[in-house]
Amino acid sequence: MTRRLFHFLTCCLLGLLVHLPQSARAGDVVETVQAHLEATEDGYKLLASFSFQLNHGLEDAIMRGVPLSFTTEIELTRPRWYWFDENALLASRTVRISYNVLTRRYHAAVSNSLQQSFATLDDALSLIRHPGRWLVAEKGALKAGVTYQVAVRMRLDVTQLTKPFQVNALNNSDWQMASDWKRFSFTAEGQ
Repeated sequence: MTRRLFHFLTCCLLGLLVHLPQSARAGDVVETVQAHLEATEDGYKLLASFSFQLNHGLEDAIMRGVPLSFTTEIELTRPRWYWFDENALLASRTVRISYNVLTRRYHAAVSNSLQQSFATLDDALSLIRHPGRWLVAEKGALKAGVTYQVAVRMRLDVTQLTKPFQVNALNNSDWQMASDWKRFSFTAEGQ
């Protein structure tokens, strides 16, 4: 009887240990909720939405004045049977979030453009989670009627950090935050 109880408790403990690392790292998971291209008068715009939470280490870094950069990348390739796939478009957009201790406000700048101020970190992160329609290609950049393979992802860009933090980021799993590539097909419309 005690041997069965010991075996049962051991199995329960192992089951708990197997699931513990997944729940502990649940804050590092970035999920691409939505991603699609739409044709507009200006060109082709990306509509994307991401779901994530910052882990304690990244929140602490922002509160200590370390600016974090999040990069959204998009790749459009055209499959070819006779050669390698053609890279039709490679584009990226970076949002840099920082915290000002004196004003107690968060600042976010999109690709070194106009800076916006937010009262909470969650409000600043909404600029990354739900970016506006981003113009990724001009009107004539894609061939009408051609089907392209689109790949979209968002990641914490550790290359934008200062060198001491870059070294730390390579060795620390708290700084490894990226979504998987979201892939879909898109057929360019006639202009």
